Amino acid sequence: MAERDPSHLTAVEEVEIDEFAAQKTKAKRKKLFGALAAGVALIGGGYSAMDSLVWSKHAETDNAYVGADVALVTSQLAAPVSAVLVEDTQQVHRGDVLVRLDDTDAKIAVANAQANLATAIRKVQGLHATDSGLGAQIAARAADQGKASAVVAAAQADLDKARIDLQRRQGVASTGAVSQDELTTVRTAYSNAAAALRAAQASQAQAAAARMAAVGDRDANRALIANATVDNNPEVLAARAALQQAQVDLERTVIRAPIDGVVSRRQVQVGQRVQPGSQLMTVVPVQAAYVDANFKEVELKKVKPGQPVELTADLYGEDVVFHGTVSGFSGGTGAAFALVPAQNATGNWIKVVQRLPVRIQLDRKELAAHPLRVGLSMNVDVNVSK
Repeated sequence: MAERDPSHLTAVEEVEIDEFAAQKTKAKRKKLFGALAAGVALIGGGYSAMDSLVWSKHAETDNAYVGADVALVTSQLAAPVSAVLVEDTQQVHRGDVLVRLDDTDAKIAVANAQANLATAIRKVQGLHATDSGLGAQIAARAADQGKASAVVAAAQADLDKARIDLQRRQGVASTGAVSQDELTTVRTAYSNAAAALRAAQASQAQAAAARMAAVGDRDANRALIANATVDNNPEVLAARAALQQAQVDLERTVIRAPIDGVVSRRQVQVGQRVQPGSQLMTVVPVQAAYVDANFKEVELKKVKPGQPVELTADLYGEDVVFHGTVSGFSGGTGAAFALVPAQNATGNWIKVVQRLPVRIQLDRKELAAHPLRVGLSMNVDVNVSK
């Protein structure tokens, strides 16, 4: 059919043509909107599926760093340093010698303590030997006391006889039967007998006092050795403890590695005089490293101890994957333990999402194959579906 010249179209035909073009444009527009709606629905469904199947089962963060419970190596004595046997970055094992201190004073202290112990042992042995001697001395003093008592009894008998003789002669002296010379002799004998009795009584009291003194000496000696042998006597125990302390101080002149690890921050030099508590170096147990992952508080809803973790280190890249386990959560956020904590009680308060450190234990075999160092950055992916 031959096309007609538009200039020869009727008004009705022109209207029909315009309506047809408008319908065609409207249909095309509907198709475009339908395709757009289908695309949006597909994207939304894909996002929902990814969130449900993948994203909701993982908690990830790159705010994570390697840590370790480092051991501080310090001196327990005041002494000059005679030798330093390690350097920074050196691998050491528990018991390896790190530093030697001058042990001259420590050896002298040990010798002095040994001498004091020997003196204490001999002193206590002497106390045990003295106990039997004091027992014999008490027996001797008891014999002296018995002898003094016998002398007192004899003196008392002599005095009684002298008194009777004196009374008899005084009774007949007025009759002239007894001369004055005899009477004087009898009176003198009585006075001598009385003096002898007083002397005997004084000797008896002295003997009793001597016996009591011997008993006191024995009791005092026994108090020092009561319920104890030479080995467990308090003086011997104190001297032996002093010797042990001196020997420990001598052993402490050799400073050894407390754990396996890498020497870091060595601060000691030969000739330096160190003091008790002086920090000499640090030993980092890289074989026991862990990771502290600082998750936002809104990301921790499903994170629990025991869940598996995959980690990558910036040091090795994504080709090396570490495996670990969530071991626990810190007792507070980083802001709570800051030197200058936030004053949230003030009026000009702005809420900030906090981060809570999560401790992750690493596989020791993987650490041995790919060692990490304290402070290195890590990327953490916790599988919260398990």
